Amino acid sequence: MVGLSLENITHAFDGNVVVDNVSLRVDPGEVICLVGPSGCGKSTTLRIAAGLEEVQQGQVIVNDKLVGGGGRHVPPELRGVGLVFQDYALFPHLKVLENVAFGITDGRSSDTRKQAARAMLEKVGLSHLENAFPHTLSGGEQQRVALARALAPRPGLMLMDEPFSGLDIGLRDKIRDDTLALLKELGAATLLVTHDPEEAMRMADRVALMREGRLVQEGPPNRVYSNPDSPFCCTFFSNVNRLESIVDNGLAKTTLGIVEANEIGNGVPVDVLVRPEAIKIHEPADGAVSAVDATVVSSRVLGPYSLVYLQAASDGRVFEARLAGIHAPDDGTRCTVTLDPSQVFVFPTSSN
Repeated sequence: MVGLSLENITHAFDGNVVVDNVSLRVDPGEVICLVGPSGCGKSTTLRIAAGLEEVQQGQVIVNDKLVGGGGRHVPPELRGVGLVFQDYALFPHLKVLENVAFGITDGRSSDTRKQAARAMLEKVGLSHLENAFPHTLSGGEQQRVALARALAPRPGLMLMDEPFSGLDIGLRDKIRDDTLALLKELGAATLLVTHDPEEAMRMADRVALMREGRLVQEGPPNRVYSNPDSPFCCTFFSNVNRLESIVDNGLAKTTLGIVEANEIGNGVPVDVLVRPEAIKIHEPADGAVSAVDATVVSSRVLGPYSLVYLQAASDGRVFEARLAGIHAPDDGTRCTVTLDPSQVFVFPTSSN
């Protein structure tokens, strides 16, 4: 069974293509995070899946049924889809229990619908608030009510558009984790749109990265992070130190040392992207192979890691490093630097 299949979707507004030949599949029990910068087309893609936008080109299949494309358009309320948006869209005049029960539209009696709504409120930990009105709830509680309302009819597909962006940072992690556990328990296919790379990495079974209307990379979070297909994919998921070089015998010489050029031809200009965590700091006397000299310009402890800015002795350029733990070196400390090659990526300059 297919929870969602988007096949060759192309969509334009006033002649401007915002979704460009996108194909994506979400299976039951799977969470796919559609991620990318603002304006890349991810929310429009979700709206097409939901039926809030009619298909212009391509087709949409939900729960093994064609619901959009080829002259067919099934409205959102008939697609068997649960929807959760950033603003929660709760009915202010209805109590919490009534909001959740409202989503159950399969012809059950009022008592049966309330029973199902109570069961879902218990799953999201809000049974004690069933008689409250939405305006009396915190942002996290409203988000959980919206989730309960979407899940109460037991949809085969959940579509979520930036559902956690309005929450405080401390609460956001717990709500995300609780939501993910509930989605997995219920086995719904889930497409979640976010602009937050960390959120995508935290929640997704697969990440689908969009840029200017196109899917540019798709795969498990560790694959997308550790093996980016392009400079854009690399820089979207983390800060990088960008250096320029020209390949010579399979190697690229940089201020931070010599790195392998991944079979790029001799004489090709390349960008060498060094993640901050790739930079390893040593005592000057270590004499590490391929080490280069540097000086600590500034360092700050930021909770679980330390942010360190280093100035290379060879050309004075400043680079960002991230060190695990809280033992940041003092400003002015002289050191040598080596690179973890697994977090260094080399691309032809033309691939930007």
